Amino acid sequence: MVKKTKKKVSGKAAKSETSGSKASDVPEAKPQRTSSEKKTKQKKAPALENKSKKKVVTGILAGVRVITESSDEAREFYNQSRFGTITESGKVELSLLEALYLMEKNRLVIKSEAGRAISFESYVKKARKEEPNFWIRYIVFKDMRNRGYIIKTALKFGADFRVYDRGIKPGEGHARWIVYPVDEGSTLTWHEFSAKNRVAHSTKKRLLMGIIDAENDVTYYEIRWMRP
Repeated sequence: MVKKTKKKVSGKAAKSETSGSKASDVPEAKPQRTSSEKKTKQKKAPALENKSKKKVVTGILAGVRVITESSDEAREFYNQSRFGTITESGKVELSLLEALYLMEKNRLVIKSEAGRAISFESYVKKARKEEPNFWIRYIVFKDMRNRGYIIKTALKFGADFRVYDRGIKPGEGHARWIVYPVDEGSTLTWHEFSAKNRVAHSTKKRLLMGIIDAENDVTYYEIRWMRP
């Protein structure tokens, strides 16, 4: 017997409501700064802005992988959030999904082997040729990453992805779920559904089905085996 539980529903950004201001909320008047104080403040501001900016890393598209430059900023992708793997040369090897996500976050510029910059649209077109189900998989990958989960491929398990609970990194603990992205308009036979459950059961992980709707929102269903 299979019990279906709605795990999470991705919602659109919540709109905050602000109440009207009260007399007690009005800040007290502050003394005006002198012209010399204003000039000092104006000089310091740009330095603070520059310090907060992160360097954009460059990567080269090579088949089904993107290889970054060898730099500390590139290695931060792996050290902080486990994007890709670090090679012997100190570069980071990213999957097509990981590279696109970092490109969208303005952390990575992707170039061809000839050194030409690749646009978002051109990259997606190339990736779809390599992976026919690329866009559906990317929507789930992006959604999980935005929620704060580390998500990696799970081909050796016979699944699309494996997902680690928040605060857990690969190598420090085991993945909690295996995830299958599914378009809401597609069909799944009972045989296919049963096979996915067996994979989850054999790997001692929970099964998540990520259903993508027409607006690219994802609803997750966690499926568990139940004994009557």
